[in-house]
Amino acid sequence: MNPRVTAVRALDDHTLLVTFANGESKRFDMRPYFDYPAFRRLRDPGFFRKVAAAEGTASWPGGIDFDPDTLFVDGVPMAGACATAAV
Repeated sequence: MNPRVTAVRALDDHTLLVTFANGESKRFDMRPYFDYPAFRRLRDPGFFRKVAAAEGTASWPGGIDFDPDTLFVDGVPMAGACATAAV
């Protein structure tokens, strides 16, 4: 099992900066998932920014969440990044 999400921040290009329980930070591009019905609402930048870390993954209002294993395995490592850093 991969580490769970402890912090997440939405970036302007529809990517997420995700911090995991093991201290790693990764950038994850959500755009390839926007054609799936469950994720279509995330196309709206205002809604996309409502992301929060909840129950070990990235979550949005209305019960939308994303598999934390995919976030970890497919995310691009970010040296020295922290999702909780000020914008």
